[in-house]
Amino acid sequence: MRVEPPVVVEEDRFFWDGVKEGLLLLRQCAQCGRLQHPPSPMCPTCGSLEWSVRQMSGRGTVHSWIVSHHPSEPDEAPRIAVVIDLDEGPRFVSNLIDCEPDGVLNDMPVEVVFVDVDSVRLPQFRPVSR
Repeated sequence: MRVEPPVVVEEDRFFWDGVKEGLLLLRQCAQCGRLQHPPSPMCPTCGSLEWSVRQMSGRGTVHSWIVSHHPSEPDEAPRIAVVIDLDEGPRFVSNLIDCEPDGVLNDMPVEVVFVDVDSVRLPQFRPVSR
């Protein structure tokens, strides 16, 4: 299956620019400090339209996961879609790599890695080596 480049809009340009540099960046409300992903124009907590950008550690734990199977284009290898609880608080949806499906556990520590897939750099997560 081919990965198409993201459609970058002004609201999320900071995120994709960070990914190109190997950084996981999220927006933070300049008024109340709430971290938000995905970005939206208004803070859902306080209604502010003012934002700053904050670099995340790239570490977190698996909150939930599924093994994804494309309905019409079989994947070469199982794709594990995960919801990550980032150490800083927000949840982040991505893929888990370097792990077999039977090795995934909720609360498993993970870290971000940036992988080029079909010339598109994407943030993915892998288990933290113990």
